Amino acid sequence: MKKTPFATKEKLEEIAAKYPTPFHIYNEKGIRENAQKVKDAFSWNKGFREYFAVKATPNPFLMDILHEYGCGADCSSITELMLSDAVGLKGHEIMFSSNDTPDVEFKKAAELGAIINLDDITHIDACLRALGGSLPETMCCRYNPGGVYTLSNGIMDNPGDAKYGMTHDQILEAYKRLKDLGVRHFGLHAFLVSNTVTNDYYPTLSKTLFDLAVEIKEKVGISLDFINLSGGVGIDYKPEDTPNDITIIGEKVHEVYDEVLVPAGLGDVALYTEMGRFMTGPYGALVTRVLHEKKTYKDYIGVDACAANLMRPAMYGAYHHITVMGKEDEACDHTYDVTGSLCENNDKFAIDRKLPKIEIGDLLFIHDTGAHGFSMGYNYNGRLWSSEILLHPDGTFDMIRRAEEPKDYFATFDCFPIWKKLEKEWQ
Repeated sequence: MKKTPFATKEKLEEIAAKYPTPFHIYNEKGIRENAQKVKDAFSWNKGFREYFAVKATPNPFLMDILHEYGCGADCSSITELMLSDAVGLKGHEIMFSSNDTPDVEFKKAAELGAIINLDDITHIDACLRALGGSLPETMCCRYNPGGVYTLSNGIMDNPGDAKYGMTHDQILEAYKRLKDLGVRHFGLHAFLVSNTVTNDYYPTLSKTLFDLAVEIKEKVGISLDFINLSGGVGIDYKPEDTPNDITIIGEKVHEVYDEVLVPAGLGDVALYTEMGRFMTGPYGALVTRVLHEKKTYKDYIGVDACAANLMRPAMYGAYHHITVMGKEDEACDHTYDVTGSLCENNDKFAIDRKLPKIEIGDLLFIHDTGAHGFSMGYNYNGRLWSSEILLHPDGTFDMIRRAEEPKDYFATFDCFPIWKKLEKEWQ
């Protein structure tokens, strides 16, 4: 089985002539169409907002596109807060969901008017300390019900073993304390699994959170203003996977909403999501050129990208489909390990992958890197981050992040005498 690239070989060669490989490329048309589908799927809920998970693809150009469709930003660090502010997101368009949070980050979130989502009951005191003894009128709490969810692909499917969120008893106590401290508007959040390829995850999670919302109303005496279903809605990395249907997901959540919340007098609760992978994942790719072929105990194809450009396969064996551009219709009758140049044996984009005959100079299109692709990059072995390219619907393209240069890598050495020598080297 195969996947179809969203750009032709000719277009990628045109781009590579201006912006050398490797580079991440994003399909603007696909991102826009998908953002509209998400908006439509939850249009029945008057308060709905998608908070795009900035960590997935922290690029202001893409965040700006998503903002056109009403998307806010889910942030997990002070730099993501700063980026969201720079893009023009304001106040409650920003959700701050972090853990093990420094005081300065609570302070920055409050300064921007972002919704602060507390990961632990002890963070109430931490937030009070950071904010000088008073809390914002709106606060959110993160719930961890424990147990095991069996709807994911194994990236994270055991809430009881996860570091995130509060227990059932802790979250009830947290809302009581927040109420006593003057908080007037409340939200509930949970993130239990990652990359589910099923239309049943959000409805299942909704039932868990909606039941808890009713209990909170009965036992604490507060009505939640919003419930954040967070992320976890995955994509079909493998050609044989059946992709999620966000329209069906929205309809199923609607059914649970009407079944649980409406009879309890909570029919005005706004629903939020904070998807990253689903919003941009399928609409990005890593484009890399073949440099070497090595034959020892196996056949290796060496490319000019490495795990520093796409960590997921090396980090947890994630599958990314590969298309050899120009050979889409040829038989996959060769077996290769596709590797990068890092001094680590797990620097492989594919292991024992059936592909057409590959030749030096071929372009490889590594699919579904639009989320947690570029953003997880790093500089091990002194490898530099690639550029990011946006392919517009009319076939034109723009660089939306330049490739890192040696001067960027060495910039943080400016406090050392060696800086002057290094500066001469790259000039």
